[in-house]
Amino acid sequence: MPRSLRIQYPGAKYHVINRGNYKRDVFAEAGSAQAFVAALEEAVDRYGWRLAAYVVMRNHYHLALHTPEPNLAAGMHWLQSTFATRFNRMRKENGHLFQGRYKALLLERGMDLARVVDYIHLNPFRAGLVKADQLAHFRWSSLNRFYKNQRFNGLSSLEWMQAIGLEDSAEGWTSYASRLLRRAKIAPEIAQLEHKKMTTGWALGSSEWKESTLAHHLPDKLREGERGRVGWSSDLLEAKWKFQLKQELADEGKSPTDLESDRKSAPWKIAVAERLQRELGVPIKWIARELNMGNERSVRVYLWRHRKINN
Repeated sequence: MPRSLRIQYPGAKYHVINRGNYKRDVFAEAGSAQAFVAALEEAVDRYGWRLAAYVVMRNHYHLALHTPEPNLAAGMHWLQSTFATRFNRMRKENGHLFQGRYKALLLERGMDLARVVDYIHLNPFRAGLVKADQLAHFRWSSLNRFYKNQRFNGLSSLEWMQAIGLEDSAEGWTSYASRLLRRAKIAPEIAQLEHKKMTTGWALGSSEWKESTLAHHLPDKLREGERGRVGWSSDLLEAKWKFQLKQELADEGKSPTDLESDRKSAPWKIAVAERLQRELGVPIKWIARELNMGNERSVRVYLWRHRKINN
């Protein structure tokens, strides 16, 4: 199975999530949760991360990370493999603990980070484990460490508290507790929409920032020898294709409305389709739909004729 390519660059922020294999309650016992937090502390120190928040639930965990160096993949590999080794040794078991590779959503601004931190700290309440006014007492949460002033090296609230206009002080934490209580009262349907936004896709931020991130931090092609062992996640592929299509339209002096109004077999559409196919391997089905070129069979015919004439 190809390994999904991660977008990594100095200063990147992430919301990281993973679940137990087959939704297994990996952290149901206090010893398991403690072992994970201990490994997390080591990973944060070892890789120079700034950990904004974390929570360890029964069958999954959430992290909000700032990575001064582009080392998320290396650090997460160390964290999960180290914890798995210790867990299996402790339980005298074997096998995979997590359902697959972790999910990591990129975050644009400090405010995006603050929203993810709120979401993470509210997890125990929304799972029915504690009441909203008892969130700071949930043992396996960074909120508990912040309130007890038991922070470890790299666990920092500075960036996200500044983003919401609070100081790291007794008064600031009182205000933050009130903020969480207010957010705990939002309607269930809004909470569900928030959950979807915080946990799906590849990034949380503005469209302009997403486009810039793809342009500057995603290679146009994989290096020779990587194709067989590195893959793209489907949502990241979709984002890259859309970004590239926008660039192709600009190069052709066209706009999205031209995709709808011009005929399916317009020469410029065929030229764009050929470049998307040749340079990025974009599926014919996607090209047919997004360029408004009819069905897949028609697009294959257009491309065959184009290549026959130009080769």
